[in-house]
Amino acid sequence: MANQNPEQIARDQIDKRLNEAGWNVQNKNAINFNAGQGIAVREYQTDAGPADYVLFVDRRAVGVIEAKPKDWGQKITTVEEQSAGYAAAKLKWVNNKEPLPFVYESTGVITRFTDGRDPKPRSREIFTFHRPETMAEWLSKPKSLRARLQDIPPLNSAGLRDCQITAIHNLEQSFRDDRPRALVQMATGSGKTFTAVTSVYRLLKFGDAKRILFLVDTKNLGEQAEQEFMSYLPNDDNRKFTELYNVQRLKSPFIAGSSQVCISTVQRMYSLLKDEPLDESAEETNPAELMVKPKQPLPVVYNKKIPPEFFDFIIIDECHRSI
Repeated sequence: MANQNPEQIARDQIDKRLNEAGWNVQNKNAINFNAGQGIAVREYQTDAGPADYVLFVDRRAVGVIEAKPKDWGQKITTVEEQSAGYAAAKLKWVNNKEPLPFVYESTGVITRFTDGRDPKPRSREIFTFHRPETMAEWLSKPKSLRARLQDIPPLNSAGLRDCQITAIHNLEQSFRDDRPRALVQMATGSGKTFTAVTSVYRLLKFGDAKRILFLVDTKNLGEQAEQEFMSYLPNDDNRKFTELYNVQRLKSPFIAGSSQVCISTVQRMYSLLKDEPLDESAEETNPAELMVKPKQPLPVVYNKKIPPEFFDFIIIDECHRSI
C-alpha cells in the first residue's frame, strides 16, 4: 500500500512472517481462538499499555512481540527492556501471574528472541518467529533446552581417548557457559566422528534434544558417518546407538518425523530448504571445490516443513571446508 509509514511497513512484514510460521494474526477487537493453535493479537491491552503483538498458543498467552521500523535494526536491542515490560505486565482478560516466557523484538527484517526460561536469559538474533507447535512442545517440558544442558552429568570416560575426553568435556562446558557455537579441532585419526557421535548420544539422552543434524559435504562422508552411528555402542548401555535412537541419512525430500539424527550433505539440505529436487551426483563433490562459484551468497528461504527450530543442534563435519 502507498503512503505507509515505516512502522506500518514493519508490521506488514511481521504479519507476513508470522503467517509463514503458522500464526493466525488477528485484531484485538476480533479475536477468535478457534482459528488455529497459534494466535497473534495486534495491540493487545496490558496494564503497561498496548503490546504490539501478544502470542497465544492453545488459548494460553505465551509471548509478546515489540515491533519497530526497519531503521531500528542496529539498535533493536535497546528496546528489550520495553518488550520485557509487556511480557511481565498483566494482560486484559487473562489471569497471567508470571511473565510470559517468549519475547521478540522485530523490524520484520531483523528479529531477536529471548526465552525467559533459560538460566541466564539473553536475546539472540533468529531467522524468523518460531512456530506455535514448537512453543507448545517447549512448554510441555519442565525446563528449556539451555537449562537442561546445565544438568548433563559428568562424562563416563571408559573406552575414550584423552583427546576425545577433552573435546567432549570442553564442548559441554561451552554449552553450560551459554556459548552455543563451538569449534572442535582434533588431529587426523584421533576419532573425530566417534567423538561427535558420543556428544550426540549425550545430548539426546541427558539433554533431551529432539533432533540433531549431522552435516557433511559429500555423500561418501555421509555414508561413513552413518556407519559410525550404526556401530556405536555407548559405554553405559549394551544396546547400539541405532537401537536407542532413530538415525536417517537423507536421500530424498522426505524427513521422517521420528528421526532423532539426520545425516545430510549441505547440498541435500539446501535443496530441501528450497523444496527442489536434487540429482545425487551433486552430492559426490564438495561444493567448495567447484571451479565456478556464485558471486552472491545463495538465498535461504523459509520452509514450513523444516523451520529453523527443526534441529536443536547442527554438527558440521570437516567444517574448515564445508561451512
